[in-house]
Amino acid sequence: MSGIFWLFILFLCVQRISELFIAKRNEKWMLSQGAYEAGTRHYPFIVALHTLFFISLIAEVTMMEKTLSSNWPVWLTLFLVTQLGRVWTLRSLGPFWNTKIIVLPGAKVVKKGPYRWVRHPNYIIVTLEFIVIPLLFQAYYTAIIFTLLNAWMLSVRIAAEEQALTDATDFGKS
Repeated sequence: MSGIFWLFILFLCVQRISELFIAKRNEKWMLSQGAYEAGTRHYPFIVALHTLFFISLIAEVTMMEKTLSSNWPVWLTLFLVTQLGRVWTLRSLGPFWNTKIIVLPGAKVVKKGPYRWVRHPNYIIVTLEFIVIPLLFQAYYTAIIFTLLNAWMLSVRIAAEEQALTDATDFGKS
């Protein structure tokens, strides 16, 4: 089991680090187009939340000797669905996707892909990951604690993002 767990963690780390490189590239492009960053005060807390999620997951699984859930096919399927949603969301936003709130004044808000139906599909995906990933390995404490912390963080994040988009784009006009 530990080999499966560590391979899974490695996959997630490589994925997240790759996304940070994409975000940095997109940030540079947007700033060069006249964009600005909003919500800077809460961003370090988001980074801490995601970092502590991994630490908690690893600690709970290893220290409490958790194993792969007997329902792993369900959790793995849900995880794979979230990953498809993650890719769809990132591709739909293209160079506008970022881990930060970077707003380009006058830009038209993206309304393709999952954004046709939902305002913040990436946050839905992250919320599902905070539930599904720990449950895949029976890390119930991590699932509960970080789902609640993420909900609180998103209440701050979404408000800041929507305000910035309303102030600088056509977001409020849709």
